[in-house]
Amino acid sequence: MCGIVGLFLKDRSLEPRLGEMLTAMLITMTDRGPDSAGIAIYGGETPGRSKMTVQSDDPDTAFSDLGAKLQDPAGGPVNVTVKSTHAVLDIPAGSTAKVRAALNEMGIRVMSFGDSLEIYKEVGLPKDVAARFELAKMSGTHGIGHTRMATESAVTTMGAHPFNTGPDQCLVHNGSLSNHNSLRRKLRREGIHIETENDTEVGAAYLTWKMQNGATLGEALESSLQDLDGFFTFVVGTKDGFGVVRDPIACKPAVMAETDQYVAFGSEYRALVDLPGIETARVWEPEPATVYFWSHNDTPTATEKAA
Repeated sequence: MCGIVGLFLKDRSLEPRLGEMLTAMLITMTDRGPDSAGIAIYGGETPGRSKMTVQSDDPDTAFSDLGAKLQDPAGGPVNVTVKSTHAVLDIPAGSTAKVRAALNEMGIRVMSFGDSLEIYKEVGLPKDVAARFELAKMSGTHGIGHTRMATESAVTTMGAHPFNTGPDQCLVHNGSLSNHNSLRRKLRREGIHIETENDTEVGAAYLTWKMQNGATLGEALESSLQDLDGFFTFVVGTKDGFGVVRDPIACKPAVMAETDQYVAFGSEYRALVDLPGIETARVWEPEPATVYFWSHNDTPTATEKAA
């Protein structure tokens, strides 16, 4: 099972409503994934600054005076905004590696890093996860979300989606990878850090590995069609847009809709029915073994874009 949603805004006037629309889409997918939920939001970039989203099971203790504790490794002021079990760190650009090392020593988990990406995910019903982080109040340019029904690993915060795959990049997945254990061993030998037994994290780590070895995101997604066994729909968020790819059999449900205002993805059409202008949208099922990508760096059109 599991449910995926995604929304890429072409119309900037909709940006204040991104969280509201994504939250409604996410909650609609509850019966596809009641175990845990997560959402990735892109927006609020500040020149000369970077972001890290972190998580702790004991936020009152972990986040107390965290900005002051991180000032030395960051080489400058660190602003901390606490949101339930998560916190968004506003840090000097270029300090991510040193800040991450300091957080690891403190036992604080890193959910995401980059210039504009924030990831919030927790165990629980999607409506409860959305409420605790006030996702409906968030604004941004685009975002993706996931509701999980765990099959191959435990229901945990770290096992929830999205998975951060690099700076401002993340992945959600519906399906099951059959070769994730052998691929996990290979990636770990290559020095890729993998924290959980979740097969989706292996898919995310695979994309990171391919891109570290010179592939573009589009090339990495194309390679996944040969190197990943099983059945999967991936939706990937990047700083500038989002992409979709389905395995060659494409047995997991997927539907997309596009208007002059947005491009939307849902595991089922009912996740899209409340979007503005959906009645006039071009609605289609993405083709198997085809990489689609939309970017704010391109002029959006009403046709799919292969990476």
